[in-house]
Amino acid sequence: MPTVTGWKKALRYLGRSLLLRCPVCGKSPIFPSLRSTRTLHDWFTPLDGCPRCGYPYEREPGYFLVSVWIINYGAGSVLGIVIYLIRELFYHPPIGQLILSVIVPIFFFNLLFVRHSKALFIALDHYYDPHEKDPGEDGGNLPMPERPKDGPASPDKTIPKPKPEPALR
Repeated sequence: MPTVTGWKKALRYLGRSLLLRCPVCGKSPIFPSLRSTRTLHDWFTPLDGCPRCGYPYEREPGYFLVSVWIINYGAGSVLGIVIYLIRELFYHPPIGQLILSVIVPIFFFNLLFVRHSKALFIALDHYYDPHEKDPGEDGGNLPMPERPKDGPASPDKTIPKPKPEPALR
């Protein structure tokens, strides 16, 4: 159960994600601006990370599958069920009109909501599993070691050649 400060932090991350802002600093946008959006790929794809604080938005390939399948698809399904129930209970339209009046809003809702579902997923992921920079105690995020003076490809020790296996009789 989250503490009071945990709830405040969760609400802060939620608010930042609804504004499509970085969950860590809350200043930089997660997605490119509407002016620089030229294709659907630009619309769907977040930036690599926050230019202000360096928080990476996509940790690995397939990172946003949960956001697309659970958050976006789930919200679209709930919207479709609500529209269906309202239309069926109060208006009793013919089946073709009913199907069309449910599918068309879901299609446009999912296109418009996909950015928010990804931002919500980034905020939830950061709340439950903060991805901070590694201080470098275990070898991560340390500078690369310098190359040997002899040349770029010369190892410190010579590598012995493997011995040939004896032929079977």
